[in-house]
Amino acid sequence: MSRLQQALLYLAVLTFAILGNSCNQQQTSRLEAVNYDLLFDNIKTNDGKLYVVNFWATWCKPCMEELPYFLEVDDTYNSKDDYQMILVSLDKSSALQTEVKRVVRSMQIKPDVLLLDDAKRMNEWIPAINDQWSGSIPATALYKNGKQLEFHEGKLSKSELEKLIKKHI
Repeated sequence: MSRLQQALLYLAVLTFAILGNSCNQQQTSRLEAVNYDLLFDNIKTNDGKLYVVNFWATWCKPCMEELPYFLEVDDTYNSKDDYQMILVSLDKSSALQTEVKRVVRSMQIKPDVLLLDDAKRMNEWIPAINDQWSGSIPATALYKNGKQLEFHEGKLSKSELEKLIKKHI
């Protein structure tokens, strides 16, 4: 093999490694466990941003069925400064680095994924999120300037989610 061929082969391998690495880095902005207070300190701000907050879990079949719709819709809106999607996992804390991380990687989830590790206080934060919420998932809430604009308990279709977002963006 000539030096030119070796150099081209080295360049091809290096390019592949860099591209592969950058694709892996775009999977999610944030993956961490938080408590209720920290989660809602971030959402209930007066920044003019529409927050789409979806409560889900890896063990919830309807959640996993609607998640691709949320990711498609997020791809449409995530470049807007006045929009942010947050996926709030209600899995056990021990699942963050296993099941939740596996789903984030396999589905190439880009929005923030926060695991709400405040299960002992669920009787406080469920009605605080919405007094009509039974606690079943999936559930989705939209917030803007510290106020809840919409709340939907149950699975959403892609068109239903888009309609909710367009109403408030």
